[in-house]
Amino acid sequence: MNPRTPSPEDQYTAEPFVPGGADLPALREAAAGCRGCPLHRDATQTVFGAGNPHGRVMLVGEQPGDQEDRKGRPFVGPAGKLLDRALAEAGIDPAEAYLTNAVKHFKFTQAEPRKRRIHKAPTLREMTACGPWLAAELALVEPELIVVLGATAGKALLGSSFRVTEVRGTVLEAEIHGRPERLVPTVHPSAVLRADDREGAYRGLVSDLKTAAQALA
Repeated sequence: MNPRTPSPEDQYTAEPFVPGGADLPALREAAAGCRGCPLHRDATQTVFGAGNPHGRVMLVGEQPGDQEDRKGRPFVGPAGKLLDRALAEAGIDPAEAYLTNAVKHFKFTQAEPRKRRIHKAPTLREMTACGPWLAAELALVEPELIVVLGATAGKALLGSSFRVTEVRGTVLEAEIHGRPERLVPTVHPSAVLRADDREGAYRGLVSDLKTAAQALA
């Protein structure tokens, strides 16, 4: 009896789905059919990066949320609106940024079909599986700076030992997917929305983004 041939999602890599030599629109189209890990099964659709294709700054979050999953674009929910406000206050034009996530499918738990879908953090294996998409985006956008939004994005880019509280608001230098990059880590805007002291958390986010703005000056 022949062993079962592993399906692409069992391999936990998006590599076979990433077309060589593609521009961003072609990558987005190809990503819609990605089956590089099991997360595609329950998500509504792939949520690829969006924004300025030549943005000086790339913002990398964790994964799409409920509204992003439904609409097919990153950062269109409450956290995205807060991020736009914080960027503008810090002196970074949101229209000059490219926004994406380390993981392109929404991972969630749901007690019952009609109940609210609750965000669930992706595993390191799932983040690694999605890495080829992020690598392709970086190679095409060629940002001068990456703003790392939250711990999960930081682990996806900088490894499992990353701790956002230790390095937030500082300019780091690292090789990311074969490219030397400058990065400024900060909290994810959704963490600001969940904070007990929301105003204090927001001011901290703006402060970190001002560091990013200074690094771009």
